[in-house]
Amino acid sequence: MKQFILIASITCSLLLSGPAHAKNVILFLGDGMGISTVTAARIFAGQQKGLDGEEYDLAFDRFENVALVKTYNTDAQVPDSAGTISAIVTGQKTRMGVLSVTADVPRGDCVKALNHELPTILQLAESAGYASGVVSTARITHATPAGTYAHAPDRNWENSSEMTDEQRAFGCKDIAQQLIDMDHGDGVDVILGGGRAQFYPDSTNDPEYADKTGARDDGRNLVQAWLKKGNNRMYAWNQEGFEKFDTSPDKQYMALFEPSHMQFEADRPRDPGGEPSVAEMTAFAIKRLQNNRKGYFLLVESGRIDHAHHFSNAYRALSDTVAMSDAVAAALELVDLDETLILVTADHSHTMTISGYPPRGNPILGKVPQPEDPSYRIEGALPYTTLSYANGPGYSETLPDLSDVDTTAPNYQQLGTVPLPSETHGGEDVAAFATGKNADAVRGTMEQNKLFDVMMGALFDDNKKDKK
Repeated sequence: MKQFILIASITCSLLLSGPAHAKNVILFLGDGMGISTVTAARIFAGQQKGLDGEEYDLAFDRFENVALVKTYNTDAQVPDSAGTISAIVTGQKTRMGVLSVTADVPRGDCVKALNHELPTILQLAESAGYASGVVSTARITHATPAGTYAHAPDRNWENSSEMTDEQRAFGCKDIAQQLIDMDHGDGVDVILGGGRAQFYPDSTNDPEYADKTGARDDGRNLVQAWLKKGNNRMYAWNQEGFEKFDTSPDKQYMALFEPSHMQFEADRPRDPGGEPSVAEMTAFAIKRLQNNRKGYFLLVESGRIDHAHHFSNAYRALSDTVAMSDAVAAALELVDLDETLILVTADHSHTMTISGYPPRGNPILGKVPQPEDPSYRIEGALPYTTLSYANGPGYSETLPDLSDVDTTAPNYQQLGTVPLPSETHGGEDVAAFATGKNADAVRGTMEQNKLFDVMMGALFDDNKKDKK
């Protein structure tokens, strides 16, 4: 803890002495959005508009600055989301499974974690008087959003029931509790996502689903605790409540739309309580945060790209990637790029591949026709899909006959080469796309933790220039 306080104190003393005009960072993170996912989603989006697809651009494809990003954790060749988001928001790589603590903290070591916290860019921004927001289609306590505001030796400590009495006695807090108790600035100003079960006691019925309750075993209602911290706070759990939010500059907002993760984009229209798209949440967050005269930091995560890939379900992974592109487009309509950095990246990749020799315009979710070149033709061979996975639940001992199977259907599960109950992450580099303030710092091949420096430069670089 002393290390955290010292770093934060020195950093904030430098930041507070600079000018007050706005400098903003919006970090869009597609969880699991590897390069093959970007390519396939681009084609998918174009084909939905009646084009061949290959020539189409996602909103961030047009950004002028692009880099390859190395994603490994300090203890892992193929990373997880906790170690990767920690690198991005703290500037230091760390282990798999831990959130914004140093790499010498073993997973699950409560005591050591308390003394080895790393300040995050969101916390530094809040302490310097900036506004902040966290938007995710996953649980708001899930690894990526949690990494911006919480410090934990285990990403699974999302609520009190995931921790032992001994760990709590040492002073460790679960992730939901840390969000409510955040003492940097006035706390996160906009909190939009899923995961409301993490904030309610297990004796409380969920407002949307009669068969569900909260998950906390400590009897605490953290939503009420958050609301009581100020008379300027608003909470919602469905679309109707969200539409009552008014973007007032003196209010803070929390909306938790599901007990767990929000719906996949493909399923969202059928949600019982209704929930906004990631583009709608992004637009709301920007409109609220841009009222701060100094500026803001905003994380927007499309978290369910990753979950669909783990299910070997390319349709939903691509649909959620296109939804994130729509959110980026919405942001571009609202911000001034002379004072705002928009950074789009992924925490890690997945094992989805694009293969075969399909002709131009072939449905990206479709089957590969036999090539015209006779040297590549195998007469009588069974059809296979352009998209497949290196491992996962789609494994089959023998190649199934897909002749009469609609592989473009939303529930189709692509084949996997190695049988696993859940498809894994991929270890190759991911892309970072940047536009606006300090975007030219995104170039070449970068260590993932260097994205922190890019964002800090966008928020605070003018302060440094004034000191020269």
